[in-house]
Amino acid sequence: MNYETKIDAETWSFIHKTGEYYPPETLTYTVAQQREIYDRMCRVFFQGYPKGVNASDHLIGTIPTRHYKSSHSPATVMYFHGGGFVVGGLDSHDDVCAEICDRTGLEVVSVDYRMAPENLHPAMHEDCLTATKHIIANTDAPILLAGDSAGANLAATVAAVLRDDPRLIGQVLIYGGFGGDLNEGTFMEHANAPLLTRDEILFYEGIRYVGGKRPKGDPTATPLDDNSFAGLPPSVIVSAECDPIADSSRLYHEAIQAASGRSIWINEQGLVHGYLRARTTVKRATDSFDRIIQALSALSRKEWPY
Repeated sequence: MNYETKIDAETWSFIHKTGEYYPPETLTYTVAQQREIYDRMCRVFFQGYPKGVNASDHLIGTIPTRHYKSSHSPATVMYFHGGGFVVGGLDSHDDVCAEICDRTGLEVVSVDYRMAPENLHPAMHEDCLTATKHIIANTDAPILLAGDSAGANLAATVAAVLRDDPRLIGQVLIYGGFGGDLNEGTFMEHANAPLLTRDEILFYEGIRYVGGKRPKGDPTATPLDDNSFAGLPPSVIVSAECDPIADSSRLYHEAIQAASGRSIWINEQGLVHGYLRARTTVKRATDSFDRIIQALSALSRKEWPY
């Protein structure tokens, strides 16, 4: 794959800046070191809070969450952060959640779920599901699910469990991993893509599961392993073209459509995994984030403009 021509100069600048803080040999470091590197890198791209957005931290049982509030919220977005189920947290996606709150007017609840290797699957899914059920039980507003990367996977697993709840009105999933054959398609075509490689995917999968292997037939781990995609909420599925897991988004979208559900797949051309951090510096990422904001806003009004 010739990324030199497919990826534009702005995106290459973002890739190189990320690489200054996130070296390619990071997988050889301890998990504690990887978390420190990831958090430091995310903080370099931190944009601060828009004026008028307030955030406060709360425990839902033992699960740390951060709640972002604007003036009036017609719905609540449950946001699950990315990081391969190993790195990231409330701070790594702090400004992303604040900006979603500001631009949509929606309340956002960011969930600091348990991570591997200290906590193996299904701990992450259970925390996200528990937090979502708590918000549903304690607010009157409808619920949207959203997340990026690992967080998109978790949003989809929560949607599968809660699909019959009328309060769940949509999901917006950003460059998520939902399953698929790691030996074909974009997993191989983009195996050495900038910012996420196939080897990194295998590393994260290897420390997430008991025995180091993805369980078969478990949709709480791999949404594409579900035996039915009927009844899922309207879904906006966004992927990056230059990303090994782009096919995962396509396959999940096709499964929902085959079950007569509402789904749209947007494969962002020339973008790479993790581009949310570039939303203010790379036009392609800016345009994609605009589409994400528009999707959340439309779904919150129970509209389907696609």
